[in-house]
Amino acid sequence: MKLTNLRSKLNKLQGAKHLTETQLSDAKKSIVDFTKSLRQHEKAKEIVREVGMKTQEQLQYHIGDITSLALESIFDDPYELKVDFVKRRDKVECDLLFIRNGEEVNPISASGGGAVDVASFALRIASWSMNSPRSRNTIILDEPLRFLSEDLQEKASLMIKELSDKLNLQFIIITHEPTLATYADKEFKIGIREGVSISQTK
Repeated sequence: MKLTNLRSKLNKLQGAKHLTETQLSDAKKSIVDFTKSLRQHEKAKEIVREVGMKTQEQLQYHIGDITSLALESIFDDPYELKVDFVKRRDKVECDLLFIRNGEEVNPISASGGGAVDVASFALRIASWSMNSPRSRNTIILDEPLRFLSEDLQEKASLMIKELSDKLNLQFIIITHEPTLATYADKEFKIGIREGVSISQTK
């Protein structure tokens, strides 16, 4: 009886040993699989990081350079637009700042409305230029440069004309500033007569 018990115990131990060896083999296999997966994830993460960096560089060009050029074409002492990518709450956010003489300022609170209007206009063009595929080559704007001083309206009109020609982009602009239409291909003056809107083409 004692021998039978020992054999039973031995069989149980052998079964436990076999199970342990199987589990150990599975664990080793899992470690190998997890290691491969980790390496693949690290490679994917690096690819995503590189793509993100290239995307940021392209955005800096399209947004920063195009807007800075627009500001330069109108103002004698223009701001430059700085595109700053900042990580907040585990997300990358884009800050837009004006720079003049090495000093950064908030465009809304520390610069004139005219500069903000020009920057806003240029940002719309930059946004359109990054669409793939691009939408129809027409942008409709209502009073886009309403805070720009009157003496700079003609420069703004020339800038719009040059952008239209270079980008093959049609602008339809509603404005109360007649000087802004200086370089327009067509001008429609809208008046009201007896409650009816009347258009006159120039």
